[in-house]
Amino acid sequence: MWHQELYNVLNNINNVVLIFIGIPFILQFIYMFLFWLPKKTYKKSEIKNKICVVIPAHNEGNVIYNTVNDLFTKQNYPHDLFDVYVICHNCTDNTKQEALRAGAKVIEENNDDPKTHIVSYALKTGYSEILKTGIDYDFVIRLDADNHINDEFFNLMNDAFNSGVQIARPYESALNMTQNNFTTACGLYYTFDSRFSSRVRERLHMDAHVNGPGSMVDFAIIKKIGGYDTTSITEDTEFCFKRMMEGYKCHYVEDAVVYEDLPSSFVDTFNRNKRIASGNIRLLFKYSPKMLLKSLTQLRFSYIEQILTYMFNIICVILCTWIPAFYIYGVLYLGINGIWTNNDALAFGINGPGLQNLLVIIGFCLLVLFMVAGIGQGLLLVALDYKKMGAKKRRELLSGAFLFPLFTVVYCLTMCIGAFTKPKWNKINRNT
Repeated sequence: MWHQELYNVLNNINNVVLIFIGIPFILQFIYMFLFWLPKKTYKKSEIKNKICVVIPAHNEGNVIYNTVNDLFTKQNYPHDLFDVYVICHNCTDNTKQEALRAGAKVIEENNDDPKTHIVSYALKTGYSEILKTGIDYDFVIRLDADNHINDEFFNLMNDAFNSGVQIARPYESALNMTQNNFTTACGLYYTFDSRFSSRVRERLHMDAHVNGPGSMVDFAIIKKIGGYDTTSITEDTEFCFKRMMEGYKCHYVEDAVVYEDLPSSFVDTFNRNKRIASGNIRLLFKYSPKMLLKSLTQLRFSYIEQILTYMFNIICVILCTWIPAFYIYGVLYLGINGIWTNNDALAFGINGPGLQNLLVIIGFCLLVLFMVAGIGQGLLLVALDYKKMGAKKRRELLSGAFLFPLFTVVYCLTMCIGAFTKPKWNKINRNT
């Protein structure tokens, strides 16, 4: 019968889909189970380099003063060896005045072209103007307008730079981790990549994912490429991809911590994730063929690892569309036709389990994902890194660990919706 053949075809497609989404999940499980690997540290350097701090900003007058002021008052680094540039991009508030008041140098960019109203164009303008100054900086640190960093951040990045590191990312944490249950769960999700994935990548000599807040780049690279050569909505990821394919190695400086303001509601999460999903999926399709080719010619697994990790953007779409649609269809089809056991399925002429086994499979997968990859992962993060996440005691973060699976569902949904949008660089609601 046609409906039997249809079910068989869809079931075979689903098996392929499960393999497609299973490989990246296995990689994340490996990262979690290798949590015991020691972190990489860099030798303390007596040489102090000249640092350029770049902060793109769009209507950030309510946070930019504190961000810049903290750099000058809290960093244990010679003040004459770093400059802070705030790039005011189409600002209509007091961002410029607040940045100047805090001691930053201000670069303004104003235009009416909506295509350029994204952070990459602010950085492109900023780096172009900084190069015109002729100041011979050693390396650049890029921050967002709401970011704060630990007091030794500049020294730690300086140590890494003098050890030969040209591109690096820090540990990413949150300013408002304990604001509410949502931010706690959200913070645990984002720190997974810092505590587990990034540490394992560094210890196994794979490239770190250098993507935005707190990233460090050798100024010689900026001069070589003539400023900033990416204009996508997720320019930080594209910048990392391009430098990798040019042969640069991306590192992870774990003791350097950047704290950012995390979304505290579904709406804020959606506004953040639609930019990430929209940009990353486009970059994945654009760069995957080139990176696969590079992995074969250079025998560099980092290319494959980057692709597998960024595939989660596509997996979110699959988990919100194909997976529920197929299994709802499967349960209804098997139930309506009275196909309860595997023997019933075989007798009926379909390739696949009966309803009884299918329900067991669904239940087992949900249990593993929620208990091990969800709550278990959250509890492990809390046990290991609660201090870096801004908590004084572990119990402050326990609610987030138990809500971690629920946030993962929310994250997946917002990423799926975001994949079909074209976001702009709008003003962000700040919580801190």
